[in-house]
Amino acid sequence: MVSRRQFFRGAGAVTAAVSAASVSKVALAALPEPVLQARPDTMPPLLPGTGRPYQPVVTLNGWTLPWRMNQGVKEFHLVAEPVLRELAPGMKAHLWGYNGQSPGPTIEVVEGDRVRIFVTNKLPEHTSIHWHGQRLPNGMDGVSGLTQKAIAPGKTYVYEFVARRPGTFMYHPHADEMTQMAMGMMGFWITHPKSRHPQISEVDRDFCFLLNAFDIEPGSATPKIMTMLDFNLWCWNSRVFPGIDTLNVRLGDRVRIRVGNLTMTNHPIHLHGHEFEVTGTDGGPVPRSARWPEVTTDIAVGQMRQIEFLADEPGDWAFHCHKSHHTMNAMGHGVPTMIGVDHSEVVKKIGKLIPDYMVMGERGMADMAEMEMALPANTLPMMTGQGPFGGVEMGGMFSVLKVRKEQKPGDYSDPGWYRHPRGEVAFEWAGALREPRRFAAEGGGSMPSQAPEGASTELRARKPGGSGNKHSH
Repeated sequence: MVSRRQFFRGAGAVTAAVSAASVSKVALAALPEPVLQARPDTMPPLLPGTGRPYQPVVTLNGWTLPWRMNQGVKEFHLVAEPVLRELAPGMKAHLWGYNGQSPGPTIEVVEGDRVRIFVTNKLPEHTSIHWHGQRLPNGMDGVSGLTQKAIAPGKTYVYEFVARRPGTFMYHPHADEMTQMAMGMMGFWITHPKSRHPQISEVDRDFCFLLNAFDIEPGSATPKIMTMLDFNLWCWNSRVFPGIDTLNVRLGDRVRIRVGNLTMTNHPIHLHGHEFEVTGTDGGPVPRSARWPEVTTDIAVGQMRQIEFLADEPGDWAFHCHKSHHTMNAMGHGVPTMIGVDHSEVVKKIGKLIPDYMVMGERGMADMAEMEMALPANTLPMMTGQGPFGGVEMGGMFSVLKVRKEQKPGDYSDPGWYRHPRGEVAFEWAGALREPRRFAAEGGGSMPSQAPEGASTELRARKPGGSGNKHSH
């Protein structure tokens, strides 16, 4: 539930407001009250009650910032401040964000709107906001030292410009960027088209989220800001699986998902069960003639990719980054591979000295999901999350697209696990296995040999029922 708190009262408070450019008439009005949100859940879409109508988005594990109309201008109030963000049940992090949350709230406007954003700095250092991808006056671009003075702690600045083109954009600091973005300061900005657009389709569901990453040592709660590559928590909107909400849609819905990347590396985002098209970037909509079907799209640093598809396959479909380390939680990077090494005798000896000692990775990392091992406080298992058939063995940048025939239009609630029709679940074969017939003499097909004359074409294969822990060549 969105909570409200008034930081400033009356027109006198605006005398402390300092604008990024000359907006003297703004100083005659009181600041809009900042709206705060601390819950990590996905909030329902915010239907526009004033201004031009549009179909709002749903921010995964986030929310949309309310505004007020002031003489035809949409006014917003962002507060840059330290926040406490739950990454997943069992772990919270001390981050920096906006209006009680990291990432900050999504800002939604309509093409042609004049917008005015008050930005109050409650951080211990100066900041600014850059409106990533927007066309606007140079003095509103938010680069401290270049286009404006930095916003000092306790001060409020005003940004004002016209939302000139429709699309999906981001906002983030351009002051001490390494620290502030590493601490979680970022947010989404969506400009809806003012009328039907030849390159922008009408959709039934519209989701958005940001990719971000943190390096938080087990047992601690504050990110290490000097990390360049070895992050251990890969997030969607500062949430990791199983704390990431599912994307719940109705069978037959046309679905749009907007994904922005403000991490330090690229992310190949992959959807199971459906093909999609990339229909937009932060540069604008992609012409229809330039689109092609995909199941994975790579999102580079500083980019946004907008994908669309028809949800015509019912089920629970995985949706995740295809870098395998990005679907893990709290990973260590200096762990040797111990697969196939029998160290049971060593464990016995060490166990006499250290009763809680445990060796990991003898059979593979799946052991991690099965072990009930003690963890430091405020830390998540590397692989966690339960599905209807057992452990999902995923973390980080992973969620589920839930497509249901019975889901009602506009209903974003979780329908629970998919009930598969009879005969549509993979199962263990309990019958006898025939020997494979590989050659014509055995009754199988044949292929002419393409090997050079005299070359050996012998193949050695492991027979069914043989030992499972020996490698054949």
